[in-house]
Amino acid sequence: MDKPKKRVMIGILGSQLDAGRGAKRWEKWRPTVAMHQQTDVMIDRTEILHAASHQPIAALVREDIISCSPQTDVRLHEMQVKDPWDLGQVYAALFDFAQRYPFDTEREEYWIHITTGTHVAQICLFLLTEARYLPGVLLQTSPPRRQDGSSPGHYGLIDLDLSRYDQVAVRRQSELQEQRSQLKAGIPTRNTAFNRMVDELSLIAVRSSAPVLLMGPTGAGKSFLAQRLYELKKQRHQLSGAFVEVNCATLHGDGAASALFGHVRGAYTGAAQDRAGLLRSAHRGLLFLDEIGELGLDEQAMLLKAIEEKRFYPVGSDTEVQSDFQLIAGTNRNLAQDVRAGRFREDLLARIKLWTYTLPGLSERREDLAPNLDYLLEQFSAQQGQRIHMNKEARDIYLRFAASPAALWSGNFRDLSASVTRMATLANQGRIDTPLVQHEIQRLQRDWQALGAEPATLQTDSVLSKLFSEQQLAGMDLFDQTQLETVVSVCMKSASLSEAGRTLFAASRARKAQSNDADRVRKYLLKFGLQFEQIRAAVQ
Repeated sequence: MDKPKKRVMIGILGSQLDAGRGAKRWEKWRPTVAMHQQTDVMIDRTEILHAASHQPIAALVREDIISCSPQTDVRLHEMQVKDPWDLGQVYAALFDFAQRYPFDTEREEYWIHITTGTHVAQICLFLLTEARYLPGVLLQTSPPRRQDGSSPGHYGLIDLDLSRYDQVAVRRQSELQEQRSQLKAGIPTRNTAFNRMVDELSLIAVRSSAPVLLMGPTGAGKSFLAQRLYELKKQRHQLSGAFVEVNCATLHGDGAASALFGHVRGAYTGAAQDRAGLLRSAHRGLLFLDEIGELGLDEQAMLLKAIEEKRFYPVGSDTEVQSDFQLIAGTNRNLAQDVRAGRFREDLLARIKLWTYTLPGLSERREDLAPNLDYLLEQFSAQQGQRIHMNKEARDIYLRFAASPAALWSGNFRDLSASVTRMATLANQGRIDTPLVQHEIQRLQRDWQALGAEPATLQTDSVLSKLFSEQQLAGMDLFDQTQLETVVSVCMKSASLSEAGRTLFAASRARKAQSNDADRVRKYLLKFGLQFEQIRAAVQ
């Protein structure tokens, strides 16, 4: 039979609760002493942490514990803390104690008493116990109804490793999932890279006020995501101001600085009155500078000062104004390349790129076409007050085209949104049918052709030539080369076979209750003697 573990109580002396002199002190509830008066608990050792100035109280408490529990070994530890309400000082002192203390979890169990000490000290004890620097359970005590010395009060244990804490962790995971869903507007996106980015942004949104840089092609959803980040921050009471969106490509000449930073009356010809400027409009809110790479160098310098100091000079003014805003910047340009070309300030890029994310275009997220189609139809229905339906055949035809190489989506989600809006507007009695979808597909193809865009051509030199010899390619039908090139290209961009399968079979998988897309891709590749790992290795 295993020998029972010794019980050790660790706590901070309560300079008020544990204090008391004379015989009447035994009529007062003193948490540290009262715990040793419990009839159903035997404490083998008690560690009491105290400030140097409280040494007399600590010594008396030690004597009283021994008098009512002679078997208990009571040890005093002096803490070097000048201000018991300073979180940094208290945490450092308790952390040092935890690091020095010779814990022996195989022979001893530890009860961390959190009833005494300042609220700051109680928080620190909780954090250290949660992080397992103090490997025990939390002990909480409470006084009896009548403080006449007849009862030692009550106590309870909180084990942060037990199921109750697991439920808290599950609840926290649920909250994080809700944050992610909010950033995606509830759209059940499937693209692995996009979902991974949103997962990280959901944490950054509530933990950081540093600038965020969103990169990606026009129409990829930078403005949409910035708006969702603002709403999440405001919901968490981190922002109280407005969401201010600026397309820097529309700002030119002297008007650019005036629009952003404001001006005073008479600053230049036509400045008939003071103007606050967009930065001040974003005070305590979020400023989204889309296409930030289009700003002039002078405006970039002024913006850098505003970001770092939260202060700036309006045009024509000798007096600084302030605005405490959070910044999200968007661009479809390579800012590092612009820095090398002298078009963008290196110090500004360094300041805004702490959190940098690249939004993939719609052509790289073909598995997300179906959920975004459903979302846009629901949005249109809500705005128009009329339910818009798409029959199954029409939906299958549209998604099949949308996921094919023939669909260029050069405008990304703007193209998709415009396409859905047209179909929903022209839908007869709110129903999008096959002829309407076919007409829309022809319109999309004409629009892309008018812009000079063409479907991607076969690039066997850059793709298949990495996997096959010239002789092998010469013996392969053009039909097989064309199909295989598409599959290999998708595999090269995918992190796993499953992700590749979701992209390649985005339309058909939506019609199946169960699908094994990864196995379908694997078997197809094996027909040509290829394996997914071999393709991924060719990319490296």
